Formats: sequence, structure tokens, C-alpha cells
Amino acid sequence: MLTGPREQEIQRRIELSETRITKAVFPFTTNHHNTLFGGTALGWMDEISFITATRFCRLPTVTVSSDRVDFKHPIPGGSIVELIGRVVQVGNTSCKVEVEIFVEGMYCGTREKAITGVFSFVAIDENKRPRAILPDFSPEKDEAA
Repeated sequence: MLTGPREQEIQRRIELSETRITKAVFPFTTNHHNTLFGGTALGWMDEISFITATRFCRLPTVTVSSDRVDFKHPIPGGSIVELIGRVVQVGNTSCKVEVEIFVEGMYCGTREKAITGVFSFVAIDENKRPRAILPDFSPEKDEAA
């Protein structure tokens, strides 16, 4: 399947922008059930999705929505979590980043997906208005060069 310059650039940027962060679940991040606060998980997910979107477009971005977050398994205190952010969709001024959180036991090798979510970002200019995420790949621009 042949792809044009824009699609090739999107694929290149997706590969370069994947972001991984590993954290320990300490007592100050847990609730009365000794599991990770949902709000803390959402904050971590927004942070990694922001970093991923910024690495993808190398422009100022803002979160405009979280499309869906699924809490599949509780994350106990004393666990290690890995957050992985990947760009999964690209528009003209926006992109969507999927974040997965995996939980693993601190002293054993178990690992499972605990939370997934999708966050939407818009690239903004100096006036805080939406701007194109990628350079213009139109044929007219290529012929003018």
C-alpha cells in the first residue's frame, strides 16, 4: 500500500512520540481501600498524553477531552505501574492519544492492563487558537518550492 508524504510523516512521528513512564504506587496516592485514587490515575494519564501529543507535533497543545476511560482492575498500593501513551488518530489541528496503565507486583512478575483511556488534544498558536499540527503537504505547496 502506497502512502503519501503526510501519511509517512504521521507514521514517523507516531513512532518517535510513544511515551512510557513508570511510577510506584505509594500510600499518599491511595484511597481507604489501599488502591490508587482514580483522580491520581487520571492526572497521570493526562500528563503522559500531553507529553505524547507534544512530542508528536512539537507545538503547544491543550487537552480538549477525554473520550473514555475504563478502569478494568484496581491498582493496589505498593505496586509498580507503567503508563504508555501512543498517538492513535491525527486530524488537521488535533490528535488523539491512547493511554494504557499496566500494573505489576513490586516483588513478583505479574503484569496486567488495569486502565485505558483516550485523550484529545488541539495544537494552538501564540493567540491560543487552533493551528495545523503538521506542515502543509498539499501539491500546490510542493510545486511552488
